[in-house]
Amino acid sequence: MSEHHESHAPEGHDDALEGHIVSPVVYIIIFIALLIGTAATIGASYLDLHEWNPIIAIAIAVTKATLVVLFFMHVKYSPKLTKLTVGAGLFTFLVLIFMTLSDYISRAWGRW
Repeated sequence: MSEHHESHAPEGHDDALEGHIVSPVVYIIIFIALLIGTAATIGASYLDLHEWNPIIAIAIAVTKATLVVLFFMHVKYSPKLTKLTVGAGLFTFLVLIFMTLSDYISRAWGRW
């Protein structure tokens, strides 16, 4: 048997095949940020801010979801194609929400 090992990766691009190693400290910091976000969500639920309550809750939830996607799903360290795929999924989600809300707002409530 030959001891020669051929790599099919282009020269200088060996690191592209390996995953990015994230320090456990980063995970601990993100975990603490998520715990703070959860506490902020609970704290905001006890405040009477009228129409601002759902807006604040959604803002906190979006921030926490962004942290999870970027760090725990490693999108921050992924190639551009992965980031484009995540962006396309988010864009599709926003289009569907916009279409649903435009239908909801345009109805003649109480006129039938």
